[in-house]
Amino acid sequence: MESENFHCKNQMILQISFHYKKPQLCIITAIFFLATTVLSSNPKFEACTPKSCGTGPLIKYPFWIPYEQESFCGYPHFEITCMDKNPILRTSNYDFLVKDISYSNSSFTVVDIAVYDDKCPIPLYNYSFDQTPFTYSSENWNLSFFYNCTTEPIDYPTYEVDCAKNATHNSFAVFHKEALEHKNYSLNECQFMVNAPLNKNAAVNFTSLLRMNYTEILKMGFLLNWTEPDCQYCEKSGGRCGFDGNQFLCFCKDKSYLKSCDDGNDAFGNIVIVLLLFLHQAFFSLTISLNWHNANPSLLSLLTVADSLNWRRKIAIGVVSGVVGALLVVIIGVYFIRRRRKNSHAMAYIQSRSLSTDPSSKDTERGIQSFTQSFVPGVHLFSYEELEEATNYFDSSKELGEGGFGTVYYGKLRDKRSVAVKRLYENNYRRVKQFINEIKILAQLVHPNLVTLYGCTSRHSRELLLVYEYIPNGTVADHLHGQGSKPGKLTWDIRMNIAVETASALKFLHGKDIIHRDVKTNNILLDNNFRVKVADFGLSRLFPEDVTHVSTAPQGTPGYVDPEYHECYQLTNKSDVYSFGVVLIELISSLPAVDITRHRHEINLANMAINKIHNQALHELVDRTLGFESDFKVRKMINAVAELAFQCLQSSKDMRPSMEEVVDTLKDIQSDGGKRKSQPEVMDISSTADDVVLLKDDPPPPSPDSNAVSKSTTPNASG
Repeated sequence: MESENFHCKNQMILQISFHYKKPQLCIITAIFFLATTVLSSNPKFEACTPKSCGTGPLIKYPFWIPYEQESFCGYPHFEITCMDKNPILRTSNYDFLVKDISYSNSSFTVVDIAVYDDKCPIPLYNYSFDQTPFTYSSENWNLSFFYNCTTEPIDYPTYEVDCAKNATHNSFAVFHKEALEHKNYSLNECQFMVNAPLNKNAAVNFTSLLRMNYTEILKMGFLLNWTEPDCQYCEKSGGRCGFDGNQFLCFCKDKSYLKSCDDGNDAFGNIVIVLLLFLHQAFFSLTISLNWHNANPSLLSLLTVADSLNWRRKIAIGVVSGVVGALLVVIIGVYFIRRRRKNSHAMAYIQSRSLSTDPSSKDTERGIQSFTQSFVPGVHLFSYEELEEATNYFDSSKELGEGGFGTVYYGKLRDKRSVAVKRLYENNYRRVKQFINEIKILAQLVHPNLVTLYGCTSRHSRELLLVYEYIPNGTVADHLHGQGSKPGKLTWDIRMNIAVETASALKFLHGKDIIHRDVKTNNILLDNNFRVKVADFGLSRLFPEDVTHVSTAPQGTPGYVDPEYHECYQLTNKSDVYSFGVVLIELISSLPAVDITRHRHEINLANMAINKIHNQALHELVDRTLGFESDFKVRKMINAVAELAFQCLQSSKDMRPSMEEVVDTLKDIQSDGGKRKSQPEVMDISSTADDVVLLKDDPPPPSPDSNAVSKSTTPNASG
């Protein structure tokens, strides 16, 4: 009887084992899968391991090293290149050696590498970081350099700049230039002045500075700040910061979170862990009770057989385990659904915060979400990967120049079209708003003298990119006074045509109530037939329908900015007229709008031109290769264009002509060789005093940019 009972028990156990074997294995498999997922390594965490260049500072978010770290490890435009084991930060205009980085203060110390490379390492320009994510630190001092001075200060400590002086003029550097002025030294004794920032080491006192030469002082470097998302919460939780998919992320060992690795430690997570432990114990007992170790000998080494349980208890454990397993599946499902919703809400919040703290940022975000559907119907949408491939992953050798709000790269599409790809500097609120603005403007504009917009990336892209037609022959600035300038290459007829076509494009824009706002020779592109394509609407603004001007903070390029706009923040289409007047003077003279090597009163080309006209010396301004002295027809046309330029450069906007009037005048000059239909024949303003009486009635317009210093790039394509 006892043997029979034992046989029945074994048979029941075998039945129970067979009954429970399949679902239990599924649950166990699910548990192992979950455990593997939780414990798996996050490749982005490993990819963003901090590195350094030689003995330089540790490089980590927001900085990153190309080819050694992935781009998502840092913020856009925070690339640091290792050159000869030295960390180098490159901006559009400068190359800096990074001496130190203070991540806690969001600041770093840099030195212009020209200080180490040049034989005469003197700063000739004031640094500008307007189109970078960096700003000057308030802790910097200024070492002021004065060039081509007729006298030297007396009884004031100076640093001699021997490599920038001659027999009649001296150059020197001083601290506290304000104190120098109190010493009755006139700064007008010098042609120009440049401020070089300096981060004075706490260990170096002023007396020690006076014992150093200016090169040693420049090598101390200066401080720059950044304002990208804070990384401290992520790092404190054991994560590594990054920027991926246009948002800040915390890369942790298991996965990526929005703020820190602690984001995953909530109540549901703890419940799941507890239930996993409970279920593990239940299955431990169940495995023994159901005799699985006979079918799986490998389990024998891991489990301790407990024969003390009777068969009813074993059945109870199996039932309880099944119920708990089902409950666990439900809880895990709810947990992940809730986390998914939580993450999606958090991502939307972070993205809106990253756009701006502006109260209207929510409206702008909604605009971004729908702009490809509603704002730009018919515009081709490119994938980020396609444009990445076209530009060889935005290879620096493909860089064409700087636009109003981004860097421009040459690209070759899969259909063999050459394109210019404009890439945003950073994804902040103002830049994204400009991106949408440019899409809205360009999508509705068709004119033979405006660049053509081929398309853009979609709102789902990693970056916001614009794709233009590629204009192969460079810019007008290139051909007038840049790398492509050759005497006689741009004849007067070509220049006259450039003036007419540029004015026609601006007239068209003004007819659409659009102000270009950054008219300059760097933004006038030329094709192989020297036909004009006006580019870069990054600073464009649409007129509100109920006003005639727009009040906004001044933007633009030094040398071209309307003085009334600069002083009063009143932007009208006459602001473009003023800038176009500067372009006309450039076409006449082949000189850049701003040049600090000229006499201090002639640094600004607009001022220089008006002074020459007042002094009856237009011939001193005109490019000699144009035939001004030898060709009477050219002479008359240049005089007529100079008179028109003067009208455009009036300090009062009401005294300037409209672009429609400018176009009509230029076409009259072009067709009649200087004889205008609406006015008597233009006289020679370069030699006859009576002809400049009207000019003398109005004083030369003041220029806010006469002392401005700007390094300009020369893009070869739109944008």
